[in-house]
Amino acid sequence: MSASPVATTSTRLASGWITLLVLFGIASTVEAFTVSHVFRFMPLYLATVHVPVSEIPAWTGYLNAAFFLFGLPLVPFWGVWAERYGRIPIIARSAFVEMVVFAVLWIAQNRWQAAFAMLLVGFQLGNTGVMLTALRAVTPRQRVGFAISIFGITPSLGFAIGPAAGGWLVDHGVLNLHTLFALDAALSLAAGIIVVACAREGSRPPRPSGSATQLALGALRLALTGRVTLIVFGVFGLAYFAQQIANPFLPLLVVRIVGSTSGAAGQIGIVFGASALVGALLSPVAGAAGDRYGFRPLLAGACVLAAASLAELALAPNLVLLTVGAVFLGAASATAISMVFALLATAVPEERRATTLNLVLLPIYFSSIAGGIVGALLVRNGLNTVLWAGAAISMVAALLTTRLPSRPS
Repeated sequence: MSASPVATTSTRLASGWITLLVLFGIASTVEAFTVSHVFRFMPLYLATVHVPVSEIPAWTGYLNAAFFLFGLPLVPFWGVWAERYGRIPIIARSAFVEMVVFAVLWIAQNRWQAAFAMLLVGFQLGNTGVMLTALRAVTPRQRVGFAISIFGITPSLGFAIGPAAGGWLVDHGVLNLHTLFALDAALSLAAGIIVVACAREGSRPPRPSGSATQLALGALRLALTGRVTLIVFGVFGLAYFAQQIANPFLPLLVVRIVGSTSGAAGQIGIVFGASALVGALLSPVAGAAGDRYGFRPLLAGACVLAAASLAELALAPNLVLLTVGAVFLGAASATAISMVFALLATAVPEERRATTLNLVLLPIYFSSIAGGIVGALLVRNGLNTVLWAGAAISMVAALLTTRLPSRPS
């Protein structure tokens, strides 16, 4: 990346870090709230678009992979376009694309139309890293850990409220699964408008010259040649791969215990809403514990806890124990994500930090594609197969954390 800056941008007054934290928190919560309906109700939704019952588990896995497949090649470009055209438009773009995705799911009549909607998600990805970069740029150094931990709550909060609220609305006949996605489309539109209307970037660094492809490849090289970044991405990728092998099929565990899909939406909402809520509450605690005891031990512990939780889910004989396992899995996931964000925000050298944060979810995209496909193949041998496989891979991720520094230098 040999290009030099060629232009400067507007010098308008930037929003303060608290304002951006609130606005980005709203956008992130709405995104998680709406996307949670895809992840948690997809098996039930597929029945409404005429997928045979015997094919629903495999199609659940494949569509979860499709959620990330088309967007993977675009991931390095969002950071480049954010620096060139502005971070706020790139962030708002995600909400507007989500609106289109949910609108298509609302009107879809068969599995192929639903699959088309999932492929459109590719144009929605890439906003979290840009939000982290924008937030990091205006946050006082002594508040960075706090701000990132608070921001880290928002996805878990959305994933807690989304399934519980959606399940209640569907089970009580207020909405069906299709009109639930219509509500999601309206919420996504509102979130995008709020970000555009209220967030102000202020001055940005000079625009880099060179083609977007050159800059994107340069960003990948810069982010993926640092030892700490590679190890953190490796741990994050393995940990998320473990969960994504099993995660698309967790709602089917509820159906297995309940015995039918009737009333299952509400039960799914309670089980997985509770797990995400605990994750949301734990995130700031995990951030404070990481500051005191080191990020590596907590990341390793989160991976071990995820493995134990997946094993417990395989053995859970009733909804109570299933909820317990899901709660511990949610706690493990929230802790791992908080520790990864904190490690990258503090341990990565300054000259690599913005680029790395722009690509922070790259491991998730790779792992979600691979996990969805592998899970779809393994689930043919039974739901427990994907859970035990995920538990084993989580333990491998825990071992890999030994290669990380226990505290940022």
